[in-house]
Amino acid sequence: MSRDKFIPKREILPDEKYNSVLVSKFVNVMMGNGKKSVARKHLYVALETLSEKTKKNPLEVFEKALDSVRPLVEVKSRRVGGANYQIPIEVAEDRGRALAMRWLIMYARKRSEKTIALRLAGEFNDALNQTGSSYKKKEDTHKMAEANKAFAHYRW
Repeated sequence: MSRDKFIPKREILPDEKYNSVLVSKFVNVMMGNGKKSVARKHLYVALETLSEKTKKNPLEVFEKALDSVRPLVEVKSRRVGGANYQIPIEVAEDRGRALAMRWLIMYARKRSEKTIALRLAGEFNDALNQTGSSYKKKEDTHKMAEANKAFAHYRW
């Protein structure tokens, strides 16, 4: 991998139903074994189920759920003078969204509902209500950064 050049981000086309790049990215993260149509179908069912529960626009609900799980700070390990310190670092918006998507999918897969669509809908609903595992993961990340605030001067 070259170290001297900036590698541009790939352009992701918006999905057909909601015309949203965010939904398209979520489908790509959720997809397994190249089965994008299966992942897309499950996400659409989850969003429809969620919109029936909340009586709101599914795209707005999806974006709010993602924003409520998106971390603002995280800790990175740095080796300074023979000791490893957990240094709090602000998270870029792209990385924050990627982490939120990963956490939502990971904790949705661990839920006990019958189908993945219902699990996703449940996790989105919990994220909206600021409960659930993915929201707790964000809170834990923020607490860890707050606890290690004293090491922030090691940032570079």
